[in-house]
Amino acid sequence: MPYMITFGPLTIAANAAGEPRPVEDGFVLPAGPVALLHPFGDTDFYRHGWNSWSPSGWARLSGATIGIKHNADRLLTADDADNETPHAHSGSGVGALVGPDGDVLLLGALGLGTPRVGADRNTLWGSTETPDAEWFLAYGPEDAVFAAYRRHLSDRLGERKNRAGRVWSSWYSYYEGIDEAIIAQTCEDLRGYPFDVLQLDDGWETAVGDWTAGPDFPSGMPATAARIRAAGFRAGLWLAPLIALPGSEIARTRPDLLVQDEHGTPLVTGYNWGSGYYGLDTTQPEVRDHLREVFERVTGWGFEYLKLDFMYAGAVTGVRSQDLPREQVYREAVQHIRQVVGQDVYLLGSGVPMIPSVGVFDGVRVGPDVGPYWDCQERSEDPSGVGAQNAINASINRSWMRGLYELDPDALYFRSERNLLDPAQRQLLLDLGTVLGFRSTSDPIAWLRPEERDALRHYFSEPAKVEQTGRYQFTVDGRPVDFGPAIGSSPSPYPVSTLTS
Repeated sequence: MPYMITFGPLTIAANAAGEPRPVEDGFVLPAGPVALLHPFGDTDFYRHGWNSWSPSGWARLSGATIGIKHNADRLLTADDADNETPHAHSGSGVGALVGPDGDVLLLGALGLGTPRVGADRNTLWGSTETPDAEWFLAYGPEDAVFAAYRRHLSDRLGERKNRAGRVWSSWYSYYEGIDEAIIAQTCEDLRGYPFDVLQLDDGWETAVGDWTAGPDFPSGMPATAARIRAAGFRAGLWLAPLIALPGSEIARTRPDLLVQDEHGTPLVTGYNWGSGYYGLDTTQPEVRDHLREVFERVTGWGFEYLKLDFMYAGAVTGVRSQDLPREQVYREAVQHIRQVVGQDVYLLGSGVPMIPSVGVFDGVRVGPDVGPYWDCQERSEDPSGVGAQNAINASINRSWMRGLYELDPDALYFRSERNLLDPAQRQLLLDLGTVLGFRSTSDPIAWLRPEERDALRHYFSEPAKVEQTGRYQFTVDGRPVDFGPAIGSSPSPYPVSTLTS
């Protein structure tokens, strides 16, 4: 039905499923399709990606779209392949347009249903696969409307208050090449350094899908967790609990527990490790029992910080034992995990659908893998590809989400060894961690020069006062920081807000 919505001097014609309801900071529209006629013409559109690695940012409606192009395998892994529109401006959950006065018109979903928001020079529209969520509509200063949307999301889906603290992770130094001796040496080397968590990443397990200790951890995972705790750190562990590689025992012996394609065979839900991988059908009671056993086991080992990766695979389109909306299936699976591990275990999500993870995960990765280099020339058309520039771009464009959960921009670098990032690029990553409020590194102490060790100690020991002065502009303890040039964007100032990290 058609309605007229007024924001001060701006009146917008809206086609919605029911009458808009005014709230203090905007309007709430009923669940269902929404189309808004805007008078802005060719302007900038904010596109939000579906999962942690999906591209996010602002683009001109008359210009190139933001997204993964010419790579179907990567699109399946790093965005919502079912709904992506490579040649039209659209994104997941929320979108926004800039008005001629610099204010922003925002349309955002207030829940699940795989919502999509897109725009052209005349229309801002919203749609969903299932009409599960109302919409929030607001017009005003950019920071104010995004903050209002965040509050409404939190009211509907909840928020988490656990804090990760300062994290050392094995991934960006040793990758899959970790073993018991490396972790033991790392525990010794990190003694006296200001870290709270020592997290093992991929490489400890028998196989992706089979969450038992591999041959490089002969003493077992309880002994490793105990060693980490004895060194003064919380023990952290990486898992990808909703996927399985074809060679894993669970995939070989129980293909019936996997999401199926239309032919009744296991569905490939993404690509990594040089292979496609499958997703677990979490609507099956036996799979939920399997997840309970896995998480009771790893927390029983003594791990209390869990990084859960490739989680979007629980929300891909496929044939499951129960025909339920896919984002509902995903959220119920992670709520089940939360119930098993309890409220105190820190859950960091990576590769997670962003909005369906609100209120369940304590922290969420907000960009692609960072890597010890600026850009990957082999994947120059893939904004979800590994590289510091892509990580900065996606992460800073999600800074508005801070407060729903902690925002993890990925690892920070202090080392010059085995690193192609120059000092200015490394500093920009450090500033990104400060601005978003999540600090982690993978640098082994042995790889650091004396001055780099001092810099690491100082960075992880000292809080910083952060003030935001524009879309990509900040001051950190009074020092100006501008992420705009790194992502090829011009300034867009709005009123200052003050954050402390």
